[in-house]
Amino acid sequence: MLKKKSESIATTDKIDTILGKEAKLTGEIKTSGLLRIEGNFQGDILCEKDLIITDSGKVEGKITAQNAIIAGAYQGNLFLEGKLVIKSTGKVLGDIKVGTLVIEDGAFFDGKCEMNCDASDKNLKLVKSDTKLKANPT
Repeated sequence: MLKKKSESIATTDKIDTILGKEAKLTGEIKTSGLLRIEGNFQGDILCEKDLIITDSGKVEGKITAQNAIIAGAYQGNLFLEGKLVIKSTGKVLGDIKVGTLVIEDGAFFDGKCEMNCDASDKNLKLVKSDTKLKANPT
């Protein structure tokens, strides 16, 4: 039996790096594991795995990661190979490039979204083959 590759974000019990609620940092973060940001960070983030910005977290800068959950505030350009989830409390200002995008009711997103080629090609083929558009729908 074949197993489908999971696009889900890693469990929160395996967090490698935490930026606490009271922390205010500026600079660059490079991590190979799961990163959780509860405080304020300004700068670029290169995360080989997943990123979580909690509802108290505020991040400004460029982010590159596998997957991300944003429940707080984020401003900048975001590049993900996998899934972005913007929670109902999340605010994202900036351009994103993702494989999959989930925006919960109440979330805020202002920017341009580009889908990674692999994911968008599969979805476009399904839409093109299943949908016929009419010039004057009645």
